Amino acid sequence: MSRHVAIVTDSTAYLPPRTRERHAITTVPLTVVIGDRAFLEGTEISAGALAEALQKRRPVTTSRPSPEVFADAYRAAAEAGARGVVSLHLSAEVSGTYDAAVLAAKDAPVPVRVVDTRMIGMALGFCALAAAEVVEGGGSLDEAVAAAEKRAGNTAGYFYVDTLDYLRRGGRIGTAQALLGSALAVKPLLELDGGRIELREKVRTASKAIARLEELAVERAGSGPVDIAVHHLSAPERAEALAERLGERLPGLVELHVSEVGAVIGAHTGPGLLAVVVSPR
Repeated sequence: MSRHVAIVTDSTAYLPPRTRERHAITTVPLTVVIGDRAFLEGTEISAGALAEALQKRRPVTTSRPSPEVFADAYRAAAEAGARGVVSLHLSAEVSGTYDAAVLAAKDAPVPVRVVDTRMIGMALGFCALAAAEVVEGGGSLDEAVAAAEKRAGNTAGYFYVDTLDYLRRGGRIGTAQALLGSALAVKPLLELDGGRIELREKVRTASKAIARLEELAVERAGSGPVDIAVHHLSAPERAEALAERLGERLPGLVELHVSEVGAVIGAHTGPGLLAVVVSPR
């Protein structure tokens, strides 16, 4: 269905396929490189294959989409009848994806507003959904951008990882923080802070870390209407159990998503990741 404003995001939003289709959201894939082979996230490599490669200690890197790929997406939106595009992307603090989108927007056939949401995962996905809902209600390009930015400002993400080593290898967290965690044999809890992944707390055991993750989510959610996403990599039982507990404890819960992250986030967090995105409405 043609819409006057098109919504574009990237593959790290991890929106369910049916949700993307229902809201006509275009997703531009990032790339994962394992050894000397490149794969498009979401279509050419599974989270399971990525986890296996990491466990075998194969070299894994990620790369942004090219400006040409974004240019194709914007052109396709214009040809489908869009008079403007909202392009929402993961934090520029951790990826060059936003910069590639900005370059492509300069020569797009219709106005393109590129937004650094400073989010990742379903924290980004909820921003895309907020913009799409405004467009579906007849809202303007500016109104869709404002809705996405407001959602981003209210959204928080908390992460548990078994080790900080993968984040250190990818340059997403400081070497000193990673070495401190290893030396003290602690289980790290991280959060999105200003678009960066920062160490929030150090907990002695995995069970205590996951319990603390739950408490942080409940505290942030409060009693009002809220959407929750639980992400994991190779930890489905942990994710389902956490989601069930959050469902019982949050009276204002509107939507609850449980999903395995894709290869891009997985490459930097490693197997065992458990994350909660809290997005008040």
